[in-house]
Amino acid sequence: MFHRLGHFVVRRAWWVIAAWVIAMIAIAASAPKITAQTDEASFLPKHYESIQASVLQEKAFPANFTPSALALFERNDGAPMDASDKDAMAKIVQGLTDKKIEHVEKIVPASEQSTSKDGKYALAPIAIDKATQQSDEFGEAAKKLRDEGKSLTSGTNLKFQLGGAAAQALDQKESSGAADAVIALATLVLVVIIVGIIFRSVLAGLLPIVVSLIIAMPAANGLIAYATKAFKLESTPVLSAILIVVVLGVGTDYFLFLAFRYRERLRAGDDRKEAVANAVGRVGEAIASAAGAVTVAFAVLILSSLGMFKALGPALAIAVVVTAFASLTLAPALLAVIPARAVFWPGKKWMNEPKDARFLALGRLVQKRPALVAVASGGVLLALSAGALGYNGTFDLAGSSMPKDKESMVVQDKLVNGFSAGAADPSHVYLTTTGGGKLDAGAFEGFAAKLGGVPGVATAASKPQLSEDGATADFTVLLKNEPSSNEAIDTLTKLREVAHAQAPGGTETKVGGLTAVYKDINLAMSHDYKLVFPIAGLLILLILGLQLRSVVAPWYLMASVGLGFTATLGSSTLLFQNIKGEHGIMFMLPILIYLFVVAIGTDYNILIIARLREEAREGRSPREAAREALRHGGPTVAAAGFILAASFGTFMLAGNIFMLEFGFAMAFGIILAAFVMAMFFTPALTALIGRAAWWPGHGDAPGAGHAPVGGSQDAHGLPEAAGRR
Repeated sequence: MFHRLGHFVVRRAWWVIAAWVIAMIAIAASAPKITAQTDEASFLPKHYESIQASVLQEKAFPANFTPSALALFERNDGAPMDASDKDAMAKIVQGLTDKKIEHVEKIVPASEQSTSKDGKYALAPIAIDKATQQSDEFGEAAKKLRDEGKSLTSGTNLKFQLGGAAAQALDQKESSGAADAVIALATLVLVVIIVGIIFRSVLAGLLPIVVSLIIAMPAANGLIAYATKAFKLESTPVLSAILIVVVLGVGTDYFLFLAFRYRERLRAGDDRKEAVANAVGRVGEAIASAAGAVTVAFAVLILSSLGMFKALGPALAIAVVVTAFASLTLAPALLAVIPARAVFWPGKKWMNEPKDARFLALGRLVQKRPALVAVASGGVLLALSAGALGYNGTFDLAGSSMPKDKESMVVQDKLVNGFSAGAADPSHVYLTTTGGGKLDAGAFEGFAAKLGGVPGVATAASKPQLSEDGATADFTVLLKNEPSSNEAIDTLTKLREVAHAQAPGGTETKVGGLTAVYKDINLAMSHDYKLVFPIAGLLILLILGLQLRSVVAPWYLMASVGLGFTATLGSSTLLFQNIKGEHGIMFMLPILIYLFVVAIGTDYNILIIARLREEAREGRSPREAAREALRHGGPTVAAAGFILAASFGTFMLAGNIFMLEFGFAMAFGIILAAFVMAMFFTPALTALIGRAAWWPGHGDAPGAGHAPVGGSQDAHGLPEAAGRR
């Protein structure tokens, strides 16, 4: 099949190139505009309690709002505020209201309830149009509030600072506004330089950019937009930066798979077009299988409970399919029309068969000591995996994504000191009748006392707000810990248990608020781990089995990938929690490791195992096949792994702890996948297991492969007319 595809592309190279350019322009120009979603609650299904509580709040208390921003007032000298300060504060709030800042719906004056016990701090909650939360207008409203507030405070004894979700969105954008550009530029430069050095060529370094970034990326973005609109998926703001690295990283990997084999065929004596066709025929199945495994791993996230991953998975799956198709058609078409000397210019020794001394030495080590290599490489993965036992997830998205000296972070710290840590985002317990009628107000105080007695609760309002029909009561509960902390989530769990158990007869409760959202995200992720991972594993296992025609090899390939996952998570935990001293690492990191290390890392295993089978088909013993697979496939895996790891490493330049954790985990995981799993663990196990690795098929039997385009094979699987240099 892939020999025929290679032959088709070579004969119609210019038509293939023109078709790609026209299709890319048409798709990119006509794609719908998609707005990224940043509200955590919007990523949860409606059956979770926090979402049901939000719906109940909107129905029973339509005039209420969760503050989008918080204006924090304090004296410049740090002393408690007196009557004149409170008068000045009221004038400032009124002045802000009179400014009629666009999208600002309401500014509530500070009250006794929103003043700290020591009298040093006062809060004015601010409502901003919810419809702007997913747009730049949300942060822009915060910027105008901040600027106007500071201007109105000038000449008074007061200091004005803005915190809350809108202020955090503004500060986050300013602190990492250039992150996407930095990541894209750094990744692009890395690919051009490293590929150029590998092939000692200028054009070879640019071709992956042309195929992946200039052609495949716009086409993929357009198709993602169409799919998002057609299937009503959410969109996440992290997609843009991740998509750049995935498309360019995967595209460069597949280009290297093709280019190394293309150069090998040229050295074997094929002419340019024959070399391209044979290269596609030889590595096409490996590229397609690798892309299939990655696509399945991504696409299965459509089953996720969380909208972020439900959107991220299919989007990346589409991107990989487009990139793989471009690698199998557009890349060979370009190689077919560009003279080989131009592709590898200004290098002069590209036609000389290198000795590959390092990789030949590694191959001989695996050939002679497969058991030792398997135990040593597997031992490294197991040792690093032990660190995963200490993994602790954290939901502090804002604190992990911007410096602590940003104003919104300063406000958050002052809220902890002046109020309870949960003052910025109180939890709400909604008590409502189940049979109609009004609530019995006589039961409120006792119910509130039960809520206030939950360990970790700072205060629970004994006089709740009642809805107009008297059927629903809102008990505001302040937690002692910061809303996104694990301690607050544990408190919320107990609060729900007490609220449900102690609800008066004929009533039911729903607990909502930001901490409740995080609790439900935690529950949703536990569901995903039990559902998504096993299904993805089985589907990848099936793809490997079909590619290798074996039921043995896929199992130890999946076992090695599983070890790669736990080793990556363990390494990240050891570095950031044990060495750096963070109280936890981002809650979404395990799924991101699954997305990139497990999915993309499978590429390298597939490439090596495909080369092992190819060498076995040429009549070599299992140990000899391992030696030759490392000799010829090792440079490709090393180059591809190094480039992709370096590409992910660029995320560490973004300037916040989340991107630092993400960049390290992805880069280190890819290094493990390429340099430990694919180059040592997999070939060593295959050499040990021997021909049984291909049972029950006969994929390793001499002559089992297809002849390359353009002639019959000699003993080495090469065209008889070509021979081997």
